[in-house]
Amino acid sequence: MKISEITDYLESIAPPALQESYDNCGLITGHRDMEVNGALVTLDCTEAVVDEAIANKCNFIIAHHPIVFSGLKKINGKNYVERVIIKAIKNDIAIYAIHTSLDNVPGGVNAKIAEKLGLVNMQILAPKNGLLRKLITFCPDNKADEVREALFAAGAGQIGNYDSCSFNTAGTGTFRAGENTDPYVGKKGELHKEPETRIELVYPAHIEGRLVSALLKAHPYEEVAYDLVPLANSWAQAGSGMVGELPEAVSLPVFLEKLKKDMQTACIRYTPVEGKTVKKVAVCGGSGSFLLGAAMGAGADVLVTADFKYHQFFDGENRLVIADIGHYESEQFTKDLLGSLINKKFPTFAVRLSGINTNPINYYT
Repeated sequence: MKISEITDYLESIAPPALQESYDNCGLITGHRDMEVNGALVTLDCTEAVVDEAIANKCNFIIAHHPIVFSGLKKINGKNYVERVIIKAIKNDIAIYAIHTSLDNVPGGVNAKIAEKLGLVNMQILAPKNGLLRKLITFCPDNKADEVREALFAAGAGQIGNYDSCSFNTAGTGTFRAGENTDPYVGKKGELHKEPETRIELVYPAHIEGRLVSALLKAHPYEEVAYDLVPLANSWAQAGSGMVGELPEAVSLPVFLEKLKKDMQTACIRYTPVEGKTVKKVAVCGGSGSFLLGAAMGAGADVLVTADFKYHQFFDGENRLVIADIGHYESEQFTKDLLGSLINKKFPTFAVRLSGINTNPINYYT
C-alpha cells in the first residue's frame, strides 16, 4: 500500500480544491510513493501523537488539522510545530491533513455531528458559490451517446441526488477541412454540413482537467469545439455547516442534556431563549460563528458549534440558541469518520485511531 492510494481515495471524497483559502490540506511531510506500514488517525498532530505513531510502527499520520498552516522560515525546534516536523522527518513518518476539505462535503465532519445527534433531512447550511461550470460541446449525432457517457463517467452531469444530467439540442454544424487534415466526415476543401447534437452538462470546477481529457478522447473530430462556462449558481454539494431536524421536537433543557451526552462535552456555553422548543438544528464543527446568519436564515432553533466570542452571543437576538460545545468536542469524532472510511475501502489495511486526547483546553469543575 502506498500513501497515494490512501490519499487519492480520501481526496475523491474531500477534494483539496474545496478547502478554504487559509488552509493547508494535503501531504505535509513524506511523499506519495512511500509504502505505508500502518496509519494513525488523529484530530491534531502533536509530538505525543508522533511518539504514538513510532510506538505502534505507523509511518503515516492522517490528521484533521494541519500541523503547518503558514510557511516555516526556520525549522530549529523552537516551537511545537517545528518539533513535530523534525521528529516526523527523522522517523520517516508522513503527515497528511484533511481539514476544511472534509468540513465542506456532505459526508464530512458536520455529517458526523448530525449522526451523533440523530438529525434527519440533512443539507448543507451555506452552499458555496463559484464552484460550478458548464461544458458545452458539439458532436455528430451518431456519437452523441458515446461522448455523453464518457463525460458522465468523468464526473459531469451530477445535480444533487441525480446523475447523468444533460441537455441536448439538435442542430447543424458546418466546416471545411484544410489540406493537412484527416476529417472524420466530409472531404478536404469542401464545405460540409453535419447533423450534430449540442450537449450541455454541469460539473464542479475541480474535475475540469479530467473532463476535458475524457471529451477529447471520446470525441471523433480532430478539432473538438467546446465551451467552458463559469456559473454563478451555488453548489448544494459543497459548503459550510449542515442543517437538519430532530425526529421529534424537544424542550431546550432536554436538547442541551442530549447534546452534552452525545457530544461528550463537559461544558456547553449557550444563549437561553425563554420557552424555546428545538426541532431544526444547524451544526458546524470547529469555529462556526460566521454561520450564525445562515442558521437564522434557515430557521434553525439551535446552532451547535464552537469558538463564539462574548459579544457574538448577543447576535442571536433571542431568535435561536447558540450552543458552543468547544472546538475539540465538536470535531473529536472526525477520527471515527476517517477510520471508518479507510476501513471500508481498504478492509485489510492497518489503521489505528489515536488514543491521545489532544484537546489543549481543560475544564475545572
